[in-house]
Parts: sequence; structure tokens; C-alpha cells
Amino acid sequence: MGCGTWKTETFREYSRRLGRTVGASGSLSGNLSNQQLFTARTMDPKLDPRDVCRECCDTEEHPATIPVILALDVTGSMGQAAVEVAKQLNVIMTGLYTKVKDVEFMVMGIGDLAYDRCPLQVTQFESDIRIAEQLDKLYFEFGGGGNSYESYTAAWYFGTEHVKLDAWKRGQKGIIITMGDEGLNPYLPGERLSEVTGRPLRADVETTELYDRVLEKYDVYHLFVCHGGRQPEGYIRSWKELMDDEHFKVTDIAGIADTIIRIVSARAESTAREGRIRTVEAMPEICW
Repeated sequence: MGCGTWKTETFREYSRRLGRTVGASGSLSGNLSNQQLFTARTMDPKLDPRDVCRECCDTEEHPATIPVILALDVTGSMGQAAVEVAKQLNVIMTGLYTKVKDVEFMVMGIGDLAYDRCPLQVTQFESDIRIAEQLDKLYFEFGGGGNSYESYTAAWYFGTEHVKLDAWKRGQKGIIITMGDEGLNPYLPGERLSEVTGRPLRADVETTELYDRVLEKYDVYHLFVCHGGRQPEGYIRSWKELMDDEHFKVTDIAGIADTIIRIVSARAESTAREGRIRTVEAMPEICW
């Protein structure tokens, strides 16, 4: 997947067909609600993570792909943050394509493996209007539970175990950006993760072990989204115990788009300066 190039004109036409208006800034206009943008009432079969592998392949059109996994919290408290991503998607892609010609996005919907019916949704890697088309298919279960965290690290797990990137062949990592407003989950329940992905696991997936593993193949970031006056120090501390200030970023909803652009642009500039970074070795079979 991943053919084509993002064009503002195409986004405007796509938005017009859906009854939406793109303003002069390039973002969607109006006070759009989560329910207006995300109308799915169950998970789209095309986004089902069970027994699938997503690929980001180099092509003649995009010979040096930069794969970006953007994982959105789709539980009850985070609906407006996803609205902001949808509204600003054209701004994000236009801003990136002035600097980076080969970026490709996969969007994930992250819920809670312990409580939700559809705790993980995964799109294909794309570089054109299909990013918007797939983003619109996300199902907001508005679930989650009372455990003070969602299953954010499911994005790390899926990215290492169910994704193939041509960037690895060039010695370059992908990028995973998760975003949410709760604490870092200490583990992924293995039995439930097996049900969701179709891959048998013998034990729970501990977050610290998974973090070491995912860093072999990705630059990993988390955007802690403060909204409604919430900035719980306990939640923030749980992330900062694992991630440094470069990779853990606190932002408000309005700052999400600019933060994503800065992360991906900085990576592209670093790659251009340094060239081939390292050989990404094949990792041993997961032992959970």
C-alpha cells in the first residue's frame, strides 16, 4: 500500500462530498463533534487487526518511505482529540509534504483490552486521500474502564509483530506516535490480545519488556493530551518513568497537529543528514 500523494485539492473535494468545509487555513471549519465526524457504530472489517499484516513498501513514487503509526485513544474522554486530528489532517499532511515526500501514515484506534469489544483498529499505510477515508472509518466505542489507563502499548505490539516495513531494509526505523490522556498501561493481557490479533500468546506482555523490543524498530513517542483542565501528575509520572522528555510530550488539543509535524519533520531531517543509520536486525520470536 502507499501509492499516491496527498493533495489539498483532493481533500477539499472529499470533504465537500461529505458536507464538510475546508477553510482558508486548510483545516475543516466549524465546531464539529465526534459524532458528526466518526459515524461508524461498529468496527469496520477492513480495520480488524485479527490475522493481518500491514506493509509499508518503497515504490518508484516513494523510494524512501518514512512509516508513521499514529495511534489514537478512542475511549470516552478522548473524542475531541481525534476530532482535532481529523480537522487538521490536511494541515498535517501539507506541512509534512513541503519537507518530506515519502511519509506514509497508518492510523490505529486504541481502546482497552480488558473492557472493550473493539480495543484495536488498524488502517493500511497510505500517503494520499485514503488516510482521510480510513480515519473516517474509525469506530469510537467510547469505552475504557476504571483502571486509569488504556491499552496504548497495543500499538507497540502490533507494530513489531504484525507490520513489515521496507525502511528496515534501509537501516531506518519507523515512527510510532500514541496519544491519550491516561497513564501508561503496565501490561497487555495476553489471552485477550491473542483473541484480538489471532496470534497465540502464552503470557501477558509486560510494558517494560515490550518497550525494549519496540525501540529496536521504531522511534516511539507519546503525546499526553491535556484537556478540560486535566493534567494529572500521576498519569504523567507513569510515562516519564519509561520515556525521556524528547519522546514524551505534553500538549493540549490545539497543539496536536504541530507536534506531529515537528516529530516527523525532525526525523526526516535527521535521516537526510546521517544517511543510513544502522542495520535493523531480525528479532527473536516473542516469548510471552
